[in-house]
Formats: sequence, structure tokens, C-alpha cells
Amino acid sequence: MDNLSELLPLLIPILLLELVLIVIALRDLIRRERTKGPKWAWVLVILFVNLFGPIIYLLIGREE
Repeated sequence: MDNLSELLPLLIPILLLELVLIVIALRDLIRRERTKGPKWAWVLVILFVNLFGPIIYLLIGREE
């Protein structure tokens, strides 16, 4: 338990960053008419590939 209290200040910014990226990616996905691939698949990638899922969507999944 002592180790957790030492790591908590390092984990909070990472968790907040992940949450912000998820919200941004999902918001963009909802507003965008076309994506590279089905939207349901991008929702799964954004939600379940942790920190890298939203980044992958924002870099690769959007279709201009």
C-alpha cells in the first residue's frame, strides 16, 4: 500500500491525459460523417487500447 501512495502522484496526470484523449476522440468520432473503417470498431479501439487507442484514431482513423 505504501508503494501505491508513492506512485499516485505520477499516475494521476497519466489517467487525466488518457481521459481527455478518450473524450476528444469519441467527440470527434461522433461528429465525423466518414471514417476509415466502421465507427463501432473505432469506438472499441478508442476505449480498449488504453492510451494509444485515441491517438491511433486521431492520427489514422479520421478521413478528411
